[in-house]
Amino acid sequence: MTRHSGPPGQPEQPQPGERDAWLSVGARRPRRRRVVLADPKGRGRVLRTIIELEEQTSVGEKLVRDLIRTQLRTALLGGSALVAVALLPALFHLYDDVSRVQLLGVRLPWVLLGLLPFPLFYGVGYVCRRAAERHERDFVNMVDR
Repeated sequence: MTRHSGPPGQPEQPQPGERDAWLSVGARRPRRRRVVLADPKGRGRVLRTIIELEEQTSVGEKLVRDLIRTQLRTALLGGSALVAVALLPALFHLYDDVSRVQLLGVRLPWVLLGLLPFPLFYGVGYVCRRAAERHERDFVNMVDR
């Protein structure tokens, strides 16, 4: 490419002989390249675990059963707060002395049943949600390993 055949600022055009040589180079078969998008190590084990979960084999059933068991344990701990608040009226009925106690001029049953459940249930719900997300994340990490 010795001479410039196009307008200024445009790339040079190849001469006819150079163009044929360039086409013959491009006509050759390119070398094959292997493209690796992920690490192949451990992929078989992940696929096997996913297949065990989908086909509900004994190992897959055990994994799902363990997840359900941990989720149920978390839910029962959260439900214990509901039972404790539900039993407060019975406590006040059985023990009149407790129901006569006053805090800042307000009887204890009004304080415990009117104010306590809201922040208590909010806190219990927050903790249970975080625990459930942690259990699910651990389960997914265990399957992906």
